[in-house]
Amino acid sequence: MSFTAPEIAWGALSPVVIVLVAGIVGVLVEAFVPDRARRAAQLVLAFGAPVGAIVAVAALWDGVSSSGGTDVLDGSLLVDGPTLVIQGVIAVLTLLALLVVADRTATGEDAFAPTAASIPGSDYEELARRKGLTQTEVYPLLLLATGGMMILPATGDLLTLFVALEVLSLPLYLLTGMARRRRLLSQEAALKYFLLGAFASALLIFGVALVYGYSGTLRYSEIAAATGTPSALDPLLLVGAVLLLVGLLFKVGAVPFHSWTPDAYQGAPTPITGFMAACTKVAAFGALLRVYYTIFPGLQWDLDVFLWTVAIATMVVGTVVALVQTDIKRLLAYSSIAHAGFILTGVVALDEAGISAVLFYLLVYGVATVGAFGVVWLVRERTVPQASTDVAADELAEAGDEDLRTSVLGEATHLSQWAGLGRTHPALAGAFALFLLSFAGIPLTAGFIGKFAVFSAAVDGGAWPLALVGVLSSAAAAFFYVRIIVLMYFTPAPGRDEAAVEPSDEDAAPVVEGRASDENAAPGEDVTLVGADGSSAVATLVAAPTATTTTTVVPSEGLAAVAIAVAAVLTVVLGVFPTPVLDLISDVARFLP
Repeated sequence: MSFTAPEIAWGALSPVVIVLVAGIVGVLVEAFVPDRARRAAQLVLAFGAPVGAIVAVAALWDGVSSSGGTDVLDGSLLVDGPTLVIQGVIAVLTLLALLVVADRTATGEDAFAPTAASIPGSDYEELARRKGLTQTEVYPLLLLATGGMMILPATGDLLTLFVALEVLSLPLYLLTGMARRRRLLSQEAALKYFLLGAFASALLIFGVALVYGYSGTLRYSEIAAATGTPSALDPLLLVGAVLLLVGLLFKVGAVPFHSWTPDAYQGAPTPITGFMAACTKVAAFGALLRVYYTIFPGLQWDLDVFLWTVAIATMVVGTVVALVQTDIKRLLAYSSIAHAGFILTGVVALDEAGISAVLFYLLVYGVATVGAFGVVWLVRERTVPQASTDVAADELAEAGDEDLRTSVLGEATHLSQWAGLGRTHPALAGAFALFLLSFAGIPLTAGFIGKFAVFSAAVDGGAWPLALVGVLSSAAAAFFYVRIIVLMYFTPAPGRDEAAVEPSDEDAAPVVEGRASDENAAPGEDVTLVGADGSSAVATLVAAPTATTTTTVVPSEGLAAVAIAVAAVLTVVLGVFPTPVLDLISDVARFLP
């Protein structure tokens, strides 16, 4: 018996190979490179991999555009136009997210715990923090997750789909539990994400088993051919298709499979939240598009009821629950749920216009999401003496490293802490307002073009009720986006009451100047105040001055600021001049059978 070596089109696989090889090399760097050079080596690999993937996608574009694409590994992977678009979008968003992940504050601290495996609050953790230990293994984990995301929308059989889903999910479970601040909340979020993700994976693999039982194959094209012939096993196919879609709808955060989203977004390190919110949604919707458009087009009448219900529930629940949120990360989480519903309206359209609209929406939503969470990463809590709550930005920048370490806390995530940010840091607040307006779909932003595209595709595909619900939900969602803008620009920060009037000298209370006879007295004890002229007075020591918490923007290395600026520019450019990008996507928006 002779063995025939398989022919592998490595060129078509190059975007994925570059990212995965860089992730594997990053693991080796963790094992063999000395500590002093490890971060620099990881940053070179981390930033080089998505750049290389973008170059590889650009090199493959013309060939795929003219030929329609090619299958790789005997059809296990399909490299066509939508695959290249999604892989390019993931690479761009990963590059932006890496700028936020790699950013450090002026004290040299990043968003990750010095020792993620240590018990929160333990002496070992405090010792690691004082010694300045860092977790550079986040970079290979992030690259491996990115590799899985780039494989997922290119899969051509159900087994590869499941493997890609696990490759992207497992690193995210770990990264979610590695936050430097609020460690218990982070670890709780990671555990919830892992358990619910395992449950969703079980549903997906059960759906794969049922579809295989019906068709006798795992290949998308062969399953589609089998569904064209009526059979007594049609109920088996329908249940399997629903379970298969449930596994993918979990990843996009659609209702009722969304319960992991607010907890994971809130507990994860903020840079990882931005990466996860943008890139995971792009990859999962890419896979959902391919599965729905290539495997189950013959089941449209059966699956439309399910997808319509999920889309309407996702838009309504995401919008309504976001209205009552007081935590900025949870608010953005429910906002992402609502956006998943908007994107589903384009999926249900089931035509080429729907494909290009969804792909464009994923690009503009991902860019604004990475930028928004980059802003959240920089806005921090700071403890200051009660008598000096108004801390100027230049004073904070001049503070020493030790002062910053002890006074600057975690992200200021409560909405009330964002009051007055537009006055103290207008550029950062302006960028955040731009991202919020894009989420709301205000004209001249990229979000408006994205929503217009998916709703138009839904109307053309006969799903106008979905488009109507989407427009009404968008109008309602504008309320909580505008509320944050009003809070930043038109609400004074605590301790900055501009209407307060300085007391006159006549109304001022008398002040006794001098020193206490017992400077070590405890609160509640009587002390004698001795004045400069020798006079004395007895007073009761009430309490020492207490510290209060204020909001500030922490000085950093500037990488997050670069990501925010690039995201803001792309949001404006794609909103004002969307035609070239839309035409580029439309030219290749065709799946291989």
